[in-house]
Amino acid sequence: MTKNAWGEEDQGPEAQQGAQPVTSSESPDKRSESREWRLIEKMVNGLHVEHRRTRRWGIFFKLLTFTYLFALLGIYFYGKTPDLDAVSSDEHVAVVQVNGPIAESEKANADSLVWSLRRAFENEHSRAVLMRINSPGGSPVQAGYVYDEINRLKTKYPEKKVYAVISDIGASGAYYIAAAADDIYADKASLVGSIGVVSASFGFVDLMDKLGVERRMLTAGEHKGLLDPFQPLQNTERQFWQEVLDTTHRQFIEQVQAGRGERLKEDPDLFTGLVWTGEQALDLGLVDGLGSAGYVARDVIGVDKLVDYSAKGSPIEQLIDRLGVSMAGHLANVLGVGGGVQLR
Repeated sequence: MTKNAWGEEDQGPEAQQGAQPVTSSESPDKRSESREWRLIEKMVNGLHVEHRRTRRWGIFFKLLTFTYLFALLGIYFYGKTPDLDAVSSDEHVAVVQVNGPIAESEKANADSLVWSLRRAFENEHSRAVLMRINSPGGSPVQAGYVYDEINRLKTKYPEKKVYAVISDIGASGAYYIAAAADDIYADKASLVGSIGVVSASFGFVDLMDKLGVERRMLTAGEHKGLLDPFQPLQNTERQFWQEVLDTTHRQFIEQVQAGRGERLKEDPDLFTGLVWTGEQALDLGLVDGLGSAGYVARDVIGVDKLVDYSAKGSPIEQLIDRLGVSMAGHLANVLGVGGGVQLR
């Protein structure tokens, strides 16, 4: 046995032949198990990272949602206030929009219209008040509230005239409101009039008999089930309800006559519920002239500037309308199957 240059003993060939190659002490099964654990560990770490990423995005979207909701609430509480231009020191014509069906649940409800009209009259810089009307009518009660308030405000502010300008349609309850104005204008093709009352529903008595459905309704009061669509309409109830409609119609006619006075022409069809074009309505005395809101402001009142005083619905209400949630109720109002009396 010899020593090499580093002082280590140099084993002979026999010893070298007996030497075995250096190998890992782990068996193949243990190495396979180790790789599996590393894969599991990597997978768990990946899931953890993904979870944290998802949680961060979740927090972000929650903050974004709350910010959006708070913004909507802010606009909701300030949305009914007119624009800053409305509180203007310049002389202007105050505009109040009457759009869509006139009903408590609609945009054109008495509370909103009365609120807007009061603001329009109160502003000392508004020369006149102009109602821009595009409505098929609706509730006689809501229309009556607005009619009475216009007359009250005209008495309180005698220096300010009220103009009604009908665009596409100003019929029934909408014309009821317009009749309170000092002057009414419309386009030559506008639909004007429809001075009448309607109450419509359906009867399902025969259908229930065919289907074998039994109606069970208990009432206290002989006529408490008046106009129930699932039982026959009695002649006495028909006569009673007709009297209600006739009374409402008479009230409507009286208010139109009080507002229009001698300008109305004698015509047997005037209060029958018929509707006329603006040109025909001019001949009948239902309107005083033909023209748009801009024309009335510029050439009749003599002021170019128009400022909208209409109450603005909240973004939530606008979103609901756009999504069509109120479509069924609106359709019922248009078709006259809402169960109430309507001026149409």
